[in-house]
Amino acid sequence: MMQKRVNSFIRHLLGWIFIALGVIGCFLPILQGVLFLFVGTIILAPEVPFFGRQLHRFRHRYPHIFQKARVMIRRSRKWMCKRFG
Repeated sequence: MMQKRVNSFIRHLLGWIFIALGVIGCFLPILQGVLFLFVGTIILAPEVPFFGRQLHRFRHRYPHIFQKARVMIRRSRKWMCKRFG
């Protein structure tokens, strides 16, 4: 029970940090704002219904992007398992 609450807190913290960086990045040419907003949305989607709906819409509107993202996620998981696992 406690581990679930800690994971939820960490997910919220990371998600909102990425969302904040995305908003800042929309105004600063140094940061890629849209990328940070997208990552924050992916992190927060299971916890916050608004972001879940937005991700669902995006997934159906741009399925080719999600296919590429799945491939990248699989590769990164394999890499993480080799390094830390």
